[in-house]
Amino acid sequence: MEIPVKKFALLAAAATTMLSLAGCGDQSGAGGTRDQIRAVGSSTVYPFATAAAELFVHSNPGMKSPIIESTGTGGGMKLFCAGVGAQHPDIEDASRRMKKSEFDQCQANGVKDIIEIQIGVDGLAFAESKKGPGLKLTPQIVYEALAANPYGKGPNKTQTWKDVDPSLPAITISVFGPPSTSGTRDSLAELILEKGCQSDPAMEALKEKNEDEYKATCTRIREDGKYVDSGENDNLIVQKLGANPNAVGVFGFSFLEENKDTLQDVPINGVQATYETVSTGQYPGARPLYIYVKKAHMQAVPGLQAYINTFAANWGPDGALTKRGMVASPEEQRKASAETVRSLAVLDGSELK
Repeated sequence: MEIPVKKFALLAAAATTMLSLAGCGDQSGAGGTRDQIRAVGSSTVYPFATAAAELFVHSNPGMKSPIIESTGTGGGMKLFCAGVGAQHPDIEDASRRMKKSEFDQCQANGVKDIIEIQIGVDGLAFAESKKGPGLKLTPQIVYEALAANPYGKGPNKTQTWKDVDPSLPAITISVFGPPSTSGTRDSLAELILEKGCQSDPAMEALKEKNEDEYKATCTRIREDGKYVDSGENDNLIVQKLGANPNAVGVFGFSFLEENKDTLQDVPINGVQATYETVSTGQYPGARPLYIYVKKAHMQAVPGLQAYINTFAANWGPDGALTKRGMVASPEEQRKASAETVRSLAVLDGSELK
């Protein structure tokens, strides 16, 4: 059963207004207090985190609205894992799962107890202007168009989509996408580029022999202007597609949904990015969305429990977050995530990669 929105137990907050985080191991030595939740991370999760913040404030009169910063998943992880205390964020919003290296960095900096909550599902959408050529792509085509060194056979020389696949138009390859700090970029590498790279059986052998070389071969993107790093502002990509009808944009599914009046989906493997195909995992670019919370901050920062309760109360198929464009996780996952919100069980890191 999903957790209903609850009035935050303001008794503790009233008794201990602006609790000091010094007791949480504030490593600056400065101690300090904070009476406002702070979250950093994914540009994809950002609209859902801000929606949850609005709901939180509405349900908890007198509480300050959480500060939500769109730093990208990777950039947010660095901030989140830097330490415990008032100068460090409480929450990391992530469009991919935390990496083992990030977990280890957190541990090294005293961020010992991390709560992982899957809040929903998203699709890594490929889109073009409604005036675009109507491209139909596959992971193999995307890989061969964007890889710096396709299959390890030398620098990518393709100039047009037709160079990659004769069935496609002779239109110059132009893809606007996320930067290396973005979880969306990690999803592009894992869900699309790597899958396309694996179409060559020799890549599996390379993975067994030299995993670093395999990763570079399969996921490193060309830097000759065919792929344009467009920063953490996904709305900027939407604007660029309007000005460049032959270009392709890569961003979270919710941005495609919000801009259906000017953009159209580019199917991957013949599957369009829709709510249904993303929620069932049929769409090749489907991926889970997370928030990570510092357990050490739960009692010290007023409203933090109520804020994560707000996610759980609104992540169902008819919830406020799905109405903002997020795709609801399958029911079993929602139940598991709701239990994590209730119990505040911490991540042990053993399953991370």
